[in-house]
Amino acid sequence: MITMTRVLEILKQDKNFRDISLDGHFYYSWKGVSFSKLSYDSRDVDDSTLFFVKGAAFRREFLESAVAAGLKFYVSEQDYEMGIPAILVNDIKQAMSLIAMTFYDNPQNKLQLLAFTGTKGKTTAAYFAYNILKQSQKPAMLSTMNTTLDGETFFKSTLTTPESLDLFRMMAKAVDNGRSHLIMEVSSQAFLVKRVYGLTFDVGVFLNISPDHIGPIEHPSFEDYFYHKRLLMDNSRAAIVNSGMEHFEIVRDQVADLPHDFYGQVSDNQIEEGQAFSFAATGKLAGHYDIQLIGDFNQENALAAGLACLRLGASQLDIQAGIAQTSVPGRMEVLTQNNGAKVFVDYAHNGDSLHKLLSVVTQHQTGVAVLILGAPGNKGESRRADFGKVINQYPQLRVILTADDPNKEDPLTISQEIASYINRPVDIIVDREEAIETALQLTQGEKDAVIIAGKGADAFQIVNGQRAAYDGDLSVAKRYL
Repeated sequence: MITMTRVLEILKQDKNFRDISLDGHFYYSWKGVSFSKLSYDSRDVDDSTLFFVKGAAFRREFLESAVAAGLKFYVSEQDYEMGIPAILVNDIKQAMSLIAMTFYDNPQNKLQLLAFTGTKGKTTAAYFAYNILKQSQKPAMLSTMNTTLDGETFFKSTLTTPESLDLFRMMAKAVDNGRSHLIMEVSSQAFLVKRVYGLTFDVGVFLNISPDHIGPIEHPSFEDYFYHKRLLMDNSRAAIVNSGMEHFEIVRDQVADLPHDFYGQVSDNQIEEGQAFSFAATGKLAGHYDIQLIGDFNQENALAAGLACLRLGASQLDIQAGIAQTSVPGRMEVLTQNNGAKVFVDYAHNGDSLHKLLSVVTQHQTGVAVLILGAPGNKGESRRADFGKVINQYPQLRVILTADDPNKEDPLTISQEIASYINRPVDIIVDREEAIETALQLTQGEKDAVIIAGKGADAFQIVNGQRAAYDGDLSVAKRYL
């Protein structure tokens, strides 16, 4: 519940209040007005809802249907002259976030908040942190792959970082469920469109940075992308930063006045004696660690999560147990064919993560290697050239290009564009299930590998803005083993 008086106080304190427009000389007594519901979905309103008009795709008829359902007030950057009061603001996303905080009784103050950002590894690091903290605490987790607010039930997330109304509602639910910590992935988009406006994290972790999410509907440039990633550091009480990341010096200087830990190449906290399923660490977490996820980058993600959880009260025993227990749906999942060949299913969906995936697999599998890959439509167009550059570094790979969330683009055209950046012939099989079946038929023995990259555990394809039926890479691969 939140009163109109409190709504106006919040907006004015944020210097985000412009006016209340009373179309048609409509008069209303503000005394006693309160709201028991917040919504940005015009299909989910009643006469006690405070409605937020957001999004470039918003249409007047959405608001008309909400008014017909009993809506009496809305918050907007413009007056739609609907005959009901419009609370006019300069920035609707800022208004949503701050009002939601108060409406849900400031759940952020009742949880310890841990946030991960980076071009890759956020989900894996979040899973490591969740498994570490659950040893002695009661964490909740908001992840690209799965969200849990009670530690028992898990559900698929729609966005990497939810819209602020959803975020604070879920945080309040986590509090109601007795959770002590919340682990989040925080995307650059979350800061760009202010989904976490006004929120301060207890620990923020910066894993890495490489060009991604650059395009007409995302970030206009790498500089803009990197800037919005770095905002997590400005909104955290303590920081963990990968000293081996590109542009580390910029982030190092940014966190100089914060409590912080660095890990990686030029720090005291390093991986040494890394094996496929174990590693030793130096520094604050000095000791031996068993790990299920192969690859140096996964060991570094584990170290980052461990350092963050150490600041949140986890013991070294908690950290060792949590790392050893962690597996991630769609991240380096391994199957074995009847002929002994390995099948790797991984979410690698940009140039840098693909390079790391291929380097690990080809290190362990030295025979025939078949890569199945696509690129999404209407986002991250720069990935297509990046994929070509990476594939050109692995001339031994046989490549099958296929559909991967084509959305409103033609998957054949996307595949042809990727192929144009590759310096040798490739196969194009648009049907993803057929591509996987074909690839599995190309292996002969235990040194061979099929690498299915991009979708991870996603059991759908995005086509024309909608989720279309698809069994998922792992299920399809199992069918044809």
